[in-house]
Amino acid sequence: MNERRVYIDYNATTPLRPEVKASMIADLEVYGNASSMHAAGRLAHGRVEEARAAVGRLLGAAPEHIVFTSGGSESNNTVFQTMRRLASDPSGRPLSGGRNEIITTAIEHPCVLNSAAYLKSLGFRVHFLPVDEYGKIRLEDLQGLLSEKTLFVSVMMANNEIGVIQDIREISRRVKAAGAYMHTDAVQAVGKIPVSVEDLGIDYLTMSAHKIYGPKGIGALYFRQGSPLYPLIHGGHQEDGYRAGTYNNIGILGFGVAAAIAAEEVETYGRELSALRARLRDGLAAAIPHITFNGHPVDTLPNTLNVSFPGAEGESILLGMDIMGIEASTGSACASGSLEPSHVIMALGVEAELAHGSIRFSLGWGITAEDIDYIVETVPPIISRLRAMSTLAS
Repeated sequence: MNERRVYIDYNATTPLRPEVKASMIADLEVYGNASSMHAAGRLAHGRVEEARAAVGRLLGAAPEHIVFTSGGSESNNTVFQTMRRLASDPSGRPLSGGRNEIITTAIEHPCVLNSAAYLKSLGFRVHFLPVDEYGKIRLEDLQGLLSEKTLFVSVMMANNEIGVIQDIREISRRVKAAGAYMHTDAVQAVGKIPVSVEDLGIDYLTMSAHKIYGPKGIGALYFRQGSPLYPLIHGGHQEDGYRAGTYNNIGILGFGVAAAIAAEEVETYGRELSALRARLRDGLAAAIPHITFNGHPVDTLPNTLNVSFPGAEGESILLGMDIMGIEASTGSACASGSLEPSHVIMALGVEAELAHGSIRFSLGWGITAEDIDYIVETVPPIISRLRAMSTLAS
């Protein structure tokens, strides 16, 4: 095993920023239950509300419209279950004659796809929008599906595997004109590109702390004033009744610090990581023949590069890189262990064999130009060796 380690899987998760880690260690003493009325409880409550305000500022949202959850999956499920309750009869089946159609995309995170599939099993009609060869939905396809039957639309702001950014503002405008609710999974977008919920005009937005150098196990759901929201977890009065359970003080406080830093650095993040991403793309393109870059050439996250290597299998590439100290991914971390090719890459029209040879490099604050050069130097021999083995095997 190589002693040098280059972690380039920041879309899967990020390490704690030193400032966040230091703050969380100090905040271990904030032990009070934030629902208690005594001094320890009031201290915890005050700190939780400071964190809520910081998350709100990152999104351009009022703090009272931020609900803390355990992460992106819970936030997304809360929105889908809210829509189910809004449009169902007491048995859980969609109301006949009402709005009972859902629109999402073919490249969503599994927690959205599976939530949509669950509602479909209950009788809701679900449309999965296809994407073009760059991973963008076609607005005319969306417009053709919108009707008086549309209940809500859920479109990921930025894809976790290929980094493509959707035009959420225009999508939301069309959805709202049709009288439906609009949700976006912004887990991969927040902190990497500027995000303003008012500018986007959405009803719901989900995000997660561990994608912005905060702790795992804590996330947030934004909901617009007047948009319905039903609790996924029932119990006490926490979060104004929207999400029961004792407050995760340490997670929330770390989230607040991470959000405050992200709000200050988002412009710098985009500029510096875009340059490193271009350096990686150009280096790989010059050093390795017959490779394909997946995603949109312009409308993409500044930190994400997805590459297909024909003639080499993805897991073998990963193992070869890991031996040399390079830690990347074949796609979504939630799909680890699956032998199926990425549903995102397949949705682009890529053949299964090529999809199996796709690697996601997702950059973060720990990456340097020297790290990029090491990857460009190390990966080509791995691909050459695997291609030679594949040729011999055939």
